[in-house]
Amino acid sequence: MFNINYFKANSSSFIIKSVNGKVIKQGKGLSFWYNSATTSISVLPLNALEAPFIFNMQSADFQSLRIQGQVSFQIRYPEKTADVLNYNLAQDGQSYASEDPLKLSDRIVRSVQTLIQAKIQRTSMRNALLMGQTLVSEVTHQLAVHDALATLGIEVLDISISAITPSPETLKALEAEARESILKEADDAIYARRKFSVEQERMLKEAELETDLSIQNKQQQIEEARLENERTLLRESAELEQERLAAKVNEEAKRNELVALSVENQRIQSDADAYAIQAKMKAYRELPVENLKAMALAKMNPEQLMAMAFESLALNAGKIGELNISPDLFSQIVKKGAKHA
Repeated sequence: MFNINYFKANSSSFIIKSVNGKVIKQGKGLSFWYNSATTSISVLPLNALEAPFIFNMQSADFQSLRIQGQVSFQIRYPEKTADVLNYNLAQDGQSYASEDPLKLSDRIVRSVQTLIQAKIQRTSMRNALLMGQTLVSEVTHQLAVHDALATLGIEVLDISISAITPSPETLKALEAEARESILKEADDAIYARRKFSVEQERMLKEAELETDLSIQNKQQQIEEARLENERTLLRESAELEQERLAAKVNEEAKRNELVALSVENQRIQSDADAYAIQAKMKAYRELPVENLKAMALAKMNPEQLMAMAFESLALNAGKIGELNISPDLFSQIVKKGAKHA
């Protein structure tokens, strides 16, 4: 009847009280009496709001993509928002007088859609399917400097993209391709293992061959060293034999020289002896026989003289009648013979 009502707001709402188009009071969580005929009340929520979205877009290679996510935002500057959008309450003081508050989420979602679409249209489908976090970072940065949101006094708090999916047909094709790729990778892995096994076996065989070759080379070196030692020993033995033969030849040559010298000396001595004997014989031939006998007897000892006497007696035994030998003479002859024996 009197159009006097009481208004009380919660602490998460920003209230602007206007009377006849002039702002009288504004702030958070206000409560007051007002005349509904002359007073306008704008209520702007300050808590974080969320708006889910699903976008059907086309990639740079003309493939359909569905992008699903959510954007969180907040009215940071309610005065700006109230200037642009109608947040006035209706006469009942409970509901909004316009649909602007309900359409705020749509405005935010459209801004997000515009930025995401600009990015997706420049990206191939395969790359777009893998760029979830990259897309979030780029869109968040662009929204922070977005003029339309700044005019509305809106601040985007967070963007999340839960899924980027192709069309069902493309998804099946990608699944088949991925399945083939996985199978190929499995085959490649099997091939790689077999190849690695063959390579390992080859390396082992090469190592064995190298070991055998090394052993053969070592044995060959040992054999060559043994042969070289034998050749060295043979050379040294041959050199020693040559030296021995040379020494023997030299010795024989010297012996021949000595023999020749000895023979020459003997010949000279023989010539000298023959000459002396010849001279003596010549002298003896010229001497009378009696003188020679006398000289021979003069050089004989008594025993030789007695022997010659007995020899003469034996030669002239026929002429001798009787020969007497005294016992003393015979005894002396026997003693002399015993001494010489």
